[in-house]
Amino acid sequence: MDIQFWLIQVFNGVSYGALLFLLASGLSLIFGVMRIINLSHGSYFLLGGYVALSVIWSTGSWVLALPVAALVVAGVGLAMERIFLRPLGFDPLRQVLLTVGFAFLFQQAALDIWGGDPLNIDPPEVLTGSAVLGGVYFPIYRIFMISLAAVMGLLLWLAMEKTRLGAMVRAAVDDSEMARGVGIDTSRISMLIFALGAFLAALGGAIGGAFFGVYPGLDFEILPLAFAVVIIGGMGSLAGAAAGSLIVGLADNFGKALFPEVSYFTLYAPMVLILALKPTGLFGRD
Repeated sequence: MDIQFWLIQVFNGVSYGALLFLLASGLSLIFGVMRIINLSHGSYFLLGGYVALSVIWSTGSWVLALPVAALVVAGVGLAMERIFLRPLGFDPLRQVLLTVGFAFLFQQAALDIWGGDPLNIDPPEVLTGSAVLGGVYFPIYRIFMISLAAVMGLLLWLAMEKTRLGAMVRAAVDDSEMARGVGIDTSRISMLIFALGAFLAALGGAIGGAFFGVYPGLDFEILPLAFAVVIIGGMGSLAGAAAGSLIVGLADNFGKALFPEVSYFTLYAPMVLILALKPTGLFGRD
């Protein structure tokens, strides 16, 4: 195996990790702030892809499809949190049952509206093709995925670390009862975080539609990867979501390239190792 093989595998793993970061960063914050086990989070990824397709079919604009899909699904997530999850309180069993139910409802709705055939989102021509560096071909769309995830990660970090709202979110992650005690409206913070998580997942679905395609069942395929990222990185940590996404992306890509017969082991082995050595995750608080 030459150096080109390793460069390509690293690049593919990082680009896959970038897509996982969009999905898992919101889930990590939802876990950290709200302590909600949202098993319908993968559905936001799937719906983002389908809504983006509908916008493209209606307007012909891929650029318009990305924000519209993210905002529409953020509204769905917001309504779900306010109307259904909020009255449940913090009972994990009820959260699991409700969000699993929503996952099946969303999947059936997608099947009824868009059908069961796999669909692809075609990116604009400027993002097709490859860039050549040192004789190695790097797909431009994967470069775009990495760049978008980096920009979104930077914006999230600035919002969390440099704004008053971010300080309130961090306080809610660290100790929600103490945050309420000092006058922080944790209910409004939770509403914002849930909508943000749905927004990021849907954006990932719209971007990933040109990577995976869009089809019923994608939500349940992608959800375990998002949880693996959160478990490895730690709840409520953007740095943890970034590190976890990179680890999972690289482990998945190298596992399939080098050990295809045991690729699931190489994918989930880091998660098991982290659970054994540091159950709160790499960047989680003990």
